[in-house]
Amino acid sequence: MGGVGEPGPREGSAQPGAPLPTFSWEQIRAHDQPGDKWLVIERRVYDISRWAQRHPGGSRLIGHHGAEDATDAFRAFHQDLNFVRKFLQPLLIGELAPEEPSQDGPLNAQLVEDFRALHQAAEDMKLFDASPTFFAFLLGHILAMEAQSWCLQHDLGHASIFKKSRWNHVAQKFVMGQLKGFSAHWWNFRHFQHHAKPNIFHKDPDVTVAPVFLLGESSVEYGKKKRRYLPYNQQHLYFFLIGPPLLTLVNFEVENLAYMLVCMQWADLLWAASFYARFFLSYLPFYGVPGVLLFFVAVRVLESHWFVWITQMNHIPKEIGHEKHRDWASSQLAATCNVEPSLFTNWFSGHLNFQIEHHLFPRMPRHNYSRVAPLVKSLCAKHGLSYEVKPFLTALVDIVRSLKKSGDIWLDAYLHQ
Repeated sequence: MGGVGEPGPREGSAQPGAPLPTFSWEQIRAHDQPGDKWLVIERRVYDISRWAQRHPGGSRLIGHHGAEDATDAFRAFHQDLNFVRKFLQPLLIGELAPEEPSQDGPLNAQLVEDFRALHQAAEDMKLFDASPTFFAFLLGHILAMEAQSWCLQHDLGHASIFKKSRWNHVAQKFVMGQLKGFSAHWWNFRHFQHHAKPNIFHKDPDVTVAPVFLLGESSVEYGKKKRRYLPYNQQHLYFFLIGPPLLTLVNFEVENLAYMLVCMQWADLLWAASFYARFFLSYLPFYGVPGVLLFFVAVRVLESHWFVWITQMNHIPKEIGHEKHRDWASSQLAATCNVEPSLFTNWFSGHLNFQIEHHLFPRMPRHNYSRVAPLVKSLCAKHGLSYEVKPFLTALVDIVRSLKKSGDIWLDAYLHQ
């Protein structure tokens, strides 16, 4: 191609003022290995191999876009693009050759262009600006109902509620640590991967749940390989025993503590300790040690039920499988659906019933989802993309139906292939 073959340059190799080397997608695709990661943003090629470990969002999050056009993900996750570009400049090693398309593979270039126009329209409508009044009211509501505090910490991790991101980060630590007893770093580590690559095995922690549950393409794979660690054709039944009751109480507790210790997040550990100190000191005089422990378990089980049903009704029934290397809009739409809005649903789900809009624009404050939804629906209609909206109860039931379907597929493959 126009420039350089396979030089394997590293950080700082593109000299200021010098012509940039050019690369083909074929050359770029070779650099998606551990310790060797390139990605493309706005047609410029960056070598993030050594810098990925210093990425504020974690090496996995940025690494999931290795050898891909990450332009839309870059714009979706970062608020001040000019500020972030300063960190990218030393990593610049070249650009796409002029004859190369902006995206690799058989992607819909017009859809990519239209989505970027929609993103710009949302910015022009100031839909990424948060309403302080909305979140002040929400904070007061949550202080009175701590079981709903997942909603606020979720918002603090995505939207810029405060103008200074530093205060946003401190507020998230307080809500996540003091009100919930979990690590904000741990939550962001998991959740940002989910938004970057929703419903993709080994990239989205929310669906990488085998061998306990089989979802999507994993059902056929396990069946063909004759793997039977659990009776997967009955997973829609044992889901009620180990899914909603135990996710927060067991899985999140263990994973969260292990993350803080292994990653040495001592500040988060202190925040979590302050939650447990407050919780036990508040109720110990009334219930004693056994009573407080029982109360803690009851709270976590209730939280877990709410968390599983609300977060999974938009994803589990959708396409789940391996990396397809789709454009940003297509990948988010394939993995999400909406639930019909109502005063109850909006409140109970924390506006996450607008999951399509939430995934397309993860930085957008949730009170603006209903405003951008008609624009998203028009984009989907133009390109023949599914914009699925379900009744609330149907969405909940579909979680179980989807688990049963995956279990039946596993059994058929296990017996006949």
